[in-house]
Amino acid sequence: MRKLGIIGGMSWASTAIYYERINKRIQKRMTAMTSAPLLIESLDFCELYGLTTSEDWDRAAEVIFASAKRLEAAGATAIVIAANSMHKVYDQVSAQVDIPIIHIAEALGAKMQADGATHAALLGTKNVMTESFFRQRLVSHGVDLTAPDMTNVEILDAIIYDELMVGKATRDAQRALKTIITRKEQDGVKAIILACTELNMIVDVDANVLPIYDSTRIHCEAAVDWIMEEG
Repeated sequence: MRKLGIIGGMSWASTAIYYERINKRIQKRMTAMTSAPLLIESLDFCELYGLTTSEDWDRAAEVIFASAKRLEAAGATAIVIAANSMHKVYDQVSAQVDIPIIHIAEALGAKMQADGATHAALLGTKNVMTESFFRQRLVSHGVDLTAPDMTNVEILDAIIYDELMVGKATRDAQRALKTIITRKEQDGVKAIILACTELNMIVDVDANVLPIYDSTRIHCEAAVDWIMEEG
C-alpha cells in the first residue's frame, strides 16, 4: 500500500469522517485487521476561516502549501485536501509540490460521468455553490448544474459553519436539507451533489428521493484507489 497524506482540520469533524471512511474501505478490500498508511496534518481552522479577499486566499494557499510540503517530506506519495472550499487554491498548491494532490471535484465529476448523471444541483458552502473553481470541474465532465438558489446558499452556509463544522448535527438541519432536496426533485433535478465534506452528517446518502453524490465518500474512494495502487 502507498502512504497517503491528508490535510485536515477544515473542520476536524470532516477529518474524522475521512479517517474512518478510508480505513473502513481499506478493511473491506483487504482484511479486518488492515489499517490505511496515513499521514494527517490537522490545521488550525481559525487561520482559514472567513476568507473574503484575494489576499486572504493567497495566505490560505501558503498555509495549505506548507502543509503539503511537510506531508511530502514525511513520505506521503499523494495528498488529499479534506475540504471542498479549500480546493479554490488547488492550482496554486499543486504546482509547488512534486506528488499528486487528488482533486475532490475531479473524482466527483469522473464518478458522475461514469454513471451518466448529467443534471444535478450543487449543495455546499457559498464559494463552492457560486464560484467557478468547483463548478467548472464538474461541467468539464458533462454535468449540467442548476443555478444556485441564493436562499439555499444562505441556509446552507449557516448550517455548515455554525453547526456541522463544530460537530453538531441537529434535527432542524436534517429537516432543512430534506426540504431543499425534495424541492429540487420537484423542480426536475435528477441528482444532488453534497459538495461539503460534513453534509453527510445530516443527509442519508443511501436513502433519498434523488441519487446523492457525496463528495466526501467519492474522494475517500479515490484516496483508497491510490493507496491500493489502483489510481
